[in-house]
Amino acid sequence: MGLAVLYSRALSGMEAALVTVEVHIANGLPNFTIVGLPETEVKESKDRVRAALQNCQFDFPARRITVNLAPADLPKESGRFDLPIALGILAASGQLPGAELEKYEFAGELALTGELRPIRGTLAMMYGASRDGRAFVVPSYNAPEAALVEGATVYAAPGLLEVCAHLGGRELLQICRAVPVERNDPLADLADVKGQAHAKRALEIAAAGAHSLIMVGPPGAGKTMLATRMAAILPPMTQLEALQSAALQSLGSSGFDVRNWRQRPFRAPHHTASGVALVGGGGNPRPGEVSLAMHGVLFLDELPEFHRSVLEVLRQPLESGRVVVSRAARQAEFPAEFQLVAAMNPCPCGYLGHYSGKCRCTPDQVARYRGKISGPLLDRIDLQIEVPAVPEKDLVRDAGGESSVQVRARVEAACNRQRERQDKPNAKLSTREIDSLCVPDAAGALLLKQAISRLGLSARAYHRILKVARTIADLADAPTIEAAHIAEAIQFRRFDRG
Repeated sequence: MGLAVLYSRALSGMEAALVTVEVHIANGLPNFTIVGLPETEVKESKDRVRAALQNCQFDFPARRITVNLAPADLPKESGRFDLPIALGILAASGQLPGAELEKYEFAGELALTGELRPIRGTLAMMYGASRDGRAFVVPSYNAPEAALVEGATVYAAPGLLEVCAHLGGRELLQICRAVPVERNDPLADLADVKGQAHAKRALEIAAAGAHSLIMVGPPGAGKTMLATRMAAILPPMTQLEALQSAALQSLGSSGFDVRNWRQRPFRAPHHTASGVALVGGGGNPRPGEVSLAMHGVLFLDELPEFHRSVLEVLRQPLESGRVVVSRAARQAEFPAEFQLVAAMNPCPCGYLGHYSGKCRCTPDQVARYRGKISGPLLDRIDLQIEVPAVPEKDLVRDAGGESSVQVRARVEAACNRQRERQDKPNAKLSTREIDSLCVPDAAGALLLKQAISRLGLSARAYHRILKVARTIADLADAPTIEAAHIAEAIQFRRFDRG
């Protein structure tokens, strides 16, 4: 009889809980049992582990094998437990020395040949392993991602044989200390957009203060073109922002590519996406698009084509910057600090108020179309602008506006001023911080008071105008919010102005 104890990690929301893998081999009829609330992928590891051990010329014990994944009440999913289970069987059967096992944590899915295949969530698991002072053995593909955690000891393992050779002291695995190489792929340039000076100005303000933005205009006006150039004018990511964004993307189904290090994510889900796809969920909750766009841009094109119930789930993350996914058995919380950029047509056909004579929509059709977006959701969007059709004179001439590099320089300067003053973007200011940091001068206060009375602004719209005005002042390097800044912020509330 033999017993081996190893360590691995299970994902539960953003947390990677420690899992103790206990392997016991006893006399009796041959049997292989895995206990500890394993899901289907974990149960299927029995066949993968057996084939991998045999193909690597190890003896698979023809005895009673029991694998316990503790704690028993924590669900275990994916194939990441293949490697610790296989090593536990080898250690419990005496084919592998078990003295050094407690110094490591293991994760990896085994191919039938014994090679290790990539897994998801490596970055989140590495946080836990480094905090507990253990080294982490992961597939070679995932090692550069895990090495992003400062102070982590990560061993890159191509297969089961190499891990066994390392534990046996014959041939040590290499410690992965690769520094991620930031890609310098050219981003789409704002100078390519012809005309639309008003929309470009709104895009600059949104980037400088991390404000949400909605654009209303006919087909072909350049709404999508403007949105895809948002990433080119956003300020560089800090080390903490880059780690948070990478950790969330590593939890997604597609994982995180280290070549995208410090690249702000740009997510553009199709309008058929469900509410769970946007905010996350599932039996074992995973992050949705709002979390995968962490510190980046979430672009919702053709906004009214999304189901209204789907759009309503955006209310909480827009307000609080986080998502709490509650299920009967467990609860998971994901950060969701993203910039919403949305685009829509003014009516079902798209030509209302533009391209004279083309629109044939009735007032009822227009009302139903716009009614798909609720007032409370629109109220939470800071910048609401109209993007008209491009005039002929702008369309036929060469694009000669400011480049993304020029705009980004102003955006970075404004972000630096915010960081020195409050250590957060203006869009994230609380009510108390607005009262102390967004105080307009006398003329600005009078103008805002008149706007509240005439436009019937809500308290939320009032605060958002002040935050946008603060960003406009930062772009102008003005210490005080002036009447001109308030006036410009008001004219970006298109729906409040009718």
